[in-house]
Amino acid sequence: MRALFPLLALVAAPSFAQSVGECGDWSLARNLPEPWEENSATYANGQVRLALLDTLEPAATAMHLMILSPPLDELGDRQCKTVSLAAAPDQGGWPAGFMAIDFAARQADYDPQNGLQITLPVRVFNPDLPQGDRGALDITINQQTGQIGAVMVAE
Repeated sequence: MRALFPLLALVAAPSFAQSVGECGDWSLARNLPEPWEENSATYANGQVRLALLDTLEPAATAMHLMILSPPLDELGDRQCKTVSLAAAPDQGGWPAGFMAIDFAARQADYDPQNGLQITLPVRVFNPDLPQGDRGALDITINQQTGQIGAVMVAE
């Protein structure tokens, strides 16, 4: 619990950047919750895929998102990125995720200046609130540059 305290203190701020990282061993297909069709969606004529990841443990921070998007590499494969609450610790391990992500309630829009914008309701672990703290996770995916940004706005 103490290790999460500095992380939880950030939730009180109106908004803060989230961790966007490379896919790794923990972002394998076995962590895609069933049914896949309810926890995965495509955008931009199938070029962008957003998928929910549930690593099961630690239970209070097990939810992440995986994004497959352009640009394509030399083999024609999309980049693979993950969005988590916080990056993995320097000594290795998995990044801290969200307590819950309401994938079904996501909203998407396209802004020609910035790219695809997706907003999802999230909950962040708070030991004082069984349901956690509520927020909105805003993700921007620029297919031209490959840049992916994520910010959570606390409610």
